[in-house]
Amino acid sequence: MAFQLHHLTAQEQWDWVRRREVTALELTEHHLERIARLGPRIGAFARVDADAARDAARRIDANGQGAAPLSGVPIAEKELARRAGTVSGSGSRLFAGRPATVSDAITTAIDDTGAVVLGATTAPEFGLTGFTEPAGRPAARNPWDVGTGAGGSSGGAAAAVAAGLVPFAVGSDGGGSIRIPAATCGVIGVKPSRGRVPAQGGHGSLAGLVTAGPIARTVADAAMLLDALVAPGGRAPAPVTALVAPGESGFLGAAIRGEGRFSIGVLQGSVWDDAVSIRLDPAAARAVDRAADAVDALGHGRQNVRLQGEDYPDFFRVLWQASAATIPAHSAAELDLLEPYTRELVLRGRALAAERVVAALAAAAAFERRTIATFAAFDAVLTPALALPLRPVGWYTADADGDAGVDTVFDRQVQAAPYSSFVNVAGLPAITLPVGESDAGFPTGVQLIGRPGGEATLFALARQLERRFDWPRRHPPAFW
Repeated sequence: MAFQLHHLTAQEQWDWVRRREVTALELTEHHLERIARLGPRIGAFARVDADAARDAARRIDANGQGAAPLSGVPIAEKELARRAGTVSGSGSRLFAGRPATVSDAITTAIDDTGAVVLGATTAPEFGLTGFTEPAGRPAARNPWDVGTGAGGSSGGAAAAVAAGLVPFAVGSDGGGSIRIPAATCGVIGVKPSRGRVPAQGGHGSLAGLVTAGPIARTVADAAMLLDALVAPGGRAPAPVTALVAPGESGFLGAAIRGEGRFSIGVLQGSVWDDAVSIRLDPAAARAVDRAADAVDALGHGRQNVRLQGEDYPDFFRVLWQASAATIPAHSAAELDLLEPYTRELVLRGRALAAERVVAALAAAAAFERRTIATFAAFDAVLTPALALPLRPVGWYTADADGDAGVDTVFDRQVQAAPYSSFVNVAGLPAITLPVGESDAGFPTGVQLIGRPGGEATLFALARQLERRFDWPRRHPPAFW
């Protein structure tokens, strides 16, 4: 297969621009061409900012990369993030045709990295679902099988990265929205610790659930992006070539070195087991076994661990509905513009008694303390990334009508991804990565959950597993 620029990792693309083996404009044009040709097929992009991207690339070529850490590398933001002067509609008809007047902090942080923003990736309405199938617009489809969904809510981002439309992308995660699509599409997804990313770091959302983070094809590229988001405009990464490793600094250094021996917990069951019927697919179980065997072979210690979360399903449902209540749709006409699932969540959230919300917040805080204490003996806790195999587009909402249908859709999301949302409640860092494939040849992955502030350990351990399974060499057909 003939070499193409998108075959390079993000680190390599940065280094090629630095050494003038390629211009930032050439990289930009290459990826824009792929977006135009392949993007509609997988529903990856809600908005393409081609002219602005070309202008940014030309400035870099004229002035040099400077100190910005990702200067010249193509990237995508998520359409939930507002960018002044563009229609950033949060995936909703509510804001259709209305350009944003201000940029969100995460958008500014992405700009400060020096990366060339190609556009905004598709998300479900207000990011409220673990699948990306917005009404009236193309669904984000999995490049491994376009009949299946890409997960959500950062589904467009994961599909774009897996298909080689961008080397990495910024997603957001309030209940698994980075990790679910990353695992679905066979790429790396990182949910940082609460407060780790200065912009959209979790403290501004109800119960501190939502944080921004990287989606990438390699562990090191994800670490490189997180370094840049944590300290926008900071140092440039060390040169990367086939023979020279980056300097030992930041998360990137931890990912490149991939060193250490760690204590690993293997989670038994999920916090949803008593409330929703959870069936772990055999391929998902094999992925955990494969990772656990690798942990043993690499010399790490491991033991099983269980969480106490009997009250979790009840308080999390309250928090999810309460978070939807803040969506700025108030008149009957505005509510009618919302998708049925969103509208029902909004109405339920606004009908909640204040004491129920306060009690849920208190229960979430207690769960956070309990979970951190339970996991304190481990450097990382291993779980399946997903419980079910790839889901066909339309599966979550099939035969889910009326008020009761909202509960059906919610339960199906839990059945597919029961290991995600509790990490947000606990504020812990987590990374998902592919470690194998199903009988059909699709990626299967695992999740590693760290201690508060423990991203460096996760990157080191994930890199060890990445080396062992050599997954970055595997790509969906669309990539080639």
